[in-house]
Amino acid sequence: MCRLFLKYVSLNIMGQMAYSCYTLADTFFIAADLGAEGLAALNLAFPFVCFINGIGLMIGIGGATKYTIWKSREEHRTANRIFTQASFLVFVFSALFVLAGLWGAEQLVTLLGADDTIFYMTKTYIRVLLLFSPAFLINSLLQCFIRNDGAPSLSMAAMIGGSLSNILLDYIFIFPLRMGILGAILATGLAPVISIAILLPYFVRRKNKFHWIACRPGISDICAISSSGFPSFFAEASSGVVMIVFNMIILRLAGNTGVAAYGVVAAVSLVVVAIYTGLSQGIQPLMSRSFGLSDTAAVKVLLKYAVVMMLFLSGVIELIVFTGASPIAAAFNHEKNRLLQQMAEQGLRLYFISCPFVGFNMVLSIYFTSVECSLPARVLSFLRGFLLIVPTAVLLSAVMKIDGVYLAYPVSEFVVAGIGLLLYGKYKKKNGVHKSGLLFN
Repeated sequence: MCRLFLKYVSLNIMGQMAYSCYTLADTFFIAADLGAEGLAALNLAFPFVCFINGIGLMIGIGGATKYTIWKSREEHRTANRIFTQASFLVFVFSALFVLAGLWGAEQLVTLLGADDTIFYMTKTYIRVLLLFSPAFLINSLLQCFIRNDGAPSLSMAAMIGGSLSNILLDYIFIFPLRMGILGAILATGLAPVISIAILLPYFVRRKNKFHWIACRPGISDICAISSSGFPSFFAEASSGVVMIVFNMIILRLAGNTGVAAYGVVAAVSLVVVAIYTGLSQGIQPLMSRSFGLSDTAAVKVLLKYAVVMMLFLSGVIELIVFTGASPIAAAFNHEKNRLLQQMAEQGLRLYFISCPFVGFNMVLSIYFTSVECSLPARVLSFLRGFLLIVPTAVLLSAVMKIDGVYLAYPVSEFVVAGIGLLLYGKYKKKNGVHKSGLLFN
């Protein structure tokens, strides 16, 4: 069990980290070419990346979770029907995003509050991103199903391949071709296309055990997929909402330079969250399979392994961020803007106090999803979303200014972790596994 856990988790963490590096590449190259204004434009536009990824994860993880459970019970037609319905959802959301990109990009930028200096750059990024949304959604669907189909190495290779191509294309489009922010988003949009190309041989060689079947769109299947994947969607979408709120507060307090500093913090945060996402997605197929086989002991062991791994990773991340805040901020401050440097350093140190709480909440949420206990997973997702952090940010920013904005994240995640422990204890007592409510008893 331990070896299998390490295999799935390590492959997913590496893949997710590589996948998240496209954001760092965009941030780094845009900062080098366009300075603080480019960083501000990127940070205003980035919530839409979160929304698209959230839909992709909802369909991919939700569908793959149901697929794995039905497959473990030898219900192969039902499992294939789940894949078909998930594919239908991808088609519907792709069409909606593309239409928004064609006719609604300018209105979206206006709602975000971009001023004249960054309006055009922000609009360009959002429009091209939305037009590439089908590639992002298809990529998420295939990666999740292939990973749960017993090929995590291929899923990781696709994520790494897409991210490396994004970094290379970022450099080519932004510097030799001088395409500015258009080059950055083109590189980002082509990354999932390359990732899909890496995954396609899995189908050409007919190694996949999931297939499309003839069936009508079914409300019950779509609801089941959405329910299982909703925590993942809400976590990503809430990140986008929180970024919008933080951007608005920081714009009022410190202008474009403050938003640029927050862009550095947000870019690093996406890599950190990717580590915890890799951990949680790595245990999901193992937990779902064990739950489908009614092996509650294996589910319990996997949860214990995940929490121990999360604590170790959190310690390493905290050490790197707290000791390396200055060089991290400097890497994105090519203009050597002293105010930007100072604000980014302070933001990094405050924001990442949250690491162990974020990791614990993500692991616990995927645990509830994997054992088909969707209500606690949804509760944690709502609490981790804007329900707590937005009012906390508004309150703390009124008292502590920008420091209060950054501290809102660890404060709200700490509260959610406490509520998560209570929900876990209640769930275990209800299912008769133990009576103490402690995590591993």
